[in-house]
Amino acid sequence: MKEGMNEMERMISGKPVVTKKLKKSKIKASLQRKEGLQGYLFIAPWIIGFLFFMAGPLLFSLYGSFTNFNITSTMDFIGIDNFKKMFTNDPIIWLSLRNTLYFVVVSVPLTTAGAVILAVLLNQGIRGMRVFRTIYYLPAVLSGVGVYLLWMQLLSPSSGLVNTLLSFIGIDGPAWLTDPSWTKNALIFMKMWSVGGGMLLYLASLQGVSPSLYEAAEIDGASSFRKFFHITLPMITPVIFFDLVTSTIGAFQIFQEAYVMSKNGEGGPANSLVFFNLHMWNKAFKVFDMGYAMAMSWVLFIIILVLTVINLKLAPRWVHYEGEDRK
Repeated sequence: MKEGMNEMERMISGKPVVTKKLKKSKIKASLQRKEGLQGYLFIAPWIIGFLFFMAGPLLFSLYGSFTNFNITSTMDFIGIDNFKKMFTNDPIIWLSLRNTLYFVVVSVPLTTAGAVILAVLLNQGIRGMRVFRTIYYLPAVLSGVGVYLLWMQLLSPSSGLVNTLLSFIGIDGPAWLTDPSWTKNALIFMKMWSVGGGMLLYLASLQGVSPSLYEAAEIDGASSFRKFFHITLPMITPVIFFDLVTSTIGAFQIFQEAYVMSKNGEGGPANSLVFFNLHMWNKAFKVFDMGYAMAMSWVLFIIILVLTVINLKLAPRWVHYEGEDRK
């Protein structure tokens, strides 16, 4: 009664009536704004880094792909001339695409299958298995120019360890890095050596598969192969899908191996190691045609984007997620 009289007095005196509900809503809105500002403050370093080191260079390269930018002074807008030149007046571009596609098509399935098989073998409950897991994972840690120089010694036609071992079983090893028909296969062979990173992902996924599934299959008389293809593979398909997507993107970006292991970093012999990224590097930092190189980078981005979208569209047909209700 007293509160009602106070509100009537405020109305008569011309003062606004502020209810408790309005006060609470204002306080709540103020707290939300404060929390929002604090959140943006905490992520401000990431936002600044993204704008300056990712979004900024990305937009600059997009604009630069339509110019004749040469790093020093020239940056005139020339429209789509770089893209026309790429597909009509650059004979190396198609060769680099073929080399890159060959590497992707052969290396990605082989490394994926190798990582899965290795993970299955290392998932056995045998004494000392942790030592073997560590040994097979080590090559994934040892990366860089030193590893490529080591493999150049191992793949030497005359004194390399690979050909020496092949000679023990009566096989005359090829000239891995000097024969154009074997150079890409040499890099794929080297790639198989470092499947330990993918193996670790599959090993973690395998240990999440319920043993009851295998027990039920054994009761039904299923063989080891049937258990592998009908239980193991379907249960780890999410990890296989992730590995396929990331491996495909990484294979399209092959550069270091060809740059270090080819003569003068030019992709020899006979341009057999001229991959798309290596050709783009040569255009950018050897002839300083940076605008053309930027256009090449966007073509590569579109190719990878299209293939990734296709993988995402096809994934529901073969990727099995636990608890998923498929109709």
